[in-house]
Amino acid sequence: MSALKLVSTKTLSREEWLQWRHRGIGSSDAAAATGKSPYTSPLTLWLEKTGRKPAEDLTQKEAVRWGTLLEPLIAQAYAEQSGKKVRRVNAILQHPEHPFLLANLDRTIEGGGILEIKTAGLRSQGFWEEGVPEHYRIQVLHQLLVTGKTWAEVAVLIGGQEFRTYRIEPQAAELQELLQAEQDFWHHVTADTPPESDGSESSGRALQWLYPRSTATLVDYTDHAAMNALFRELIQARAKRKAAEVREAVLEQRMKESLGDAEGALFQLGKVLWKSSKDSQSLDTKKLIAEHPDWVAPYWTTKPGSRRFTVQLNEGE
Repeated sequence: MSALKLVSTKTLSREEWLQWRHRGIGSSDAAAATGKSPYTSPLTLWLEKTGRKPAEDLTQKEAVRWGTLLEPLIAQAYAEQSGKKVRRVNAILQHPEHPFLLANLDRTIEGGGILEIKTAGLRSQGFWEEGVPEHYRIQVLHQLLVTGKTWAEVAVLIGGQEFRTYRIEPQAAELQELLQAEQDFWHHVTADTPPESDGSESSGRALQWLYPRSTATLVDYTDHAAMNALFRELIQARAKRKAAEVREAVLEQRMKESLGDAEGALFQLGKVLWKSSKDSQSLDTKKLIAEHPDWVAPYWTTKPGSRRFTVQLNEGE
């Protein structure tokens, strides 16, 4: 099995490329579609794939920009170190049996492999100590699934000076599990039914996007068994969180008592710091408004209200 070349990317504009990506799940979507992305939830990805919300433009972010600039250099370094030729694939690829599975490859490697190229800052170095981070591994597994190839290598430049390579050769069962998860997500897209929220910040932002304003409606769930069970679980979870927060505050305060005016302390497992910050200046806006309202008037703007979620218990509960 080999992938189909859906469209050449040599002359595609970014807008055209995004339109093609809406037709399926791309390599960089795979982790989000399966609930494994630390940045994008399945619900957010669903909003994008159903055309409800435009995808975030990452091209101007510094990390993405430098990754693009360094990509050919890293590919060259890999070729020199491995002794294998690498080749660009200027096309969006499509799975021959599952047309919603799409992929863009950084390079192919002679001998039938895929080369995925990454850059990472020094702060991200720890994520690479145990191998390829999970969301990047899923991206590569998706590429193997689309192309039918059996192996890939990830070349990463860390901190601009440390070059590493990792080989990925998944079992067939791992690819089948990924295929099933991506099929499940794409069913949500084709059926126009949102996937469940997952508790992530991305999912929370997606819900705010879906339902930005409330209406003067109070839904009666008093006889709804499932919703009452959910409400009860929410109350219990909040009580546990509150107890944990109180315990954490007590431990922190006892540590501060012990430190006194010292700025920190060392322990077997690490250290704590309680340092003084530099003095800063702030504008007393209340005083400014009270004394010179006419100065401030031209600068007032209306900020759209947001929805605030609160929990209230009945009396006696």
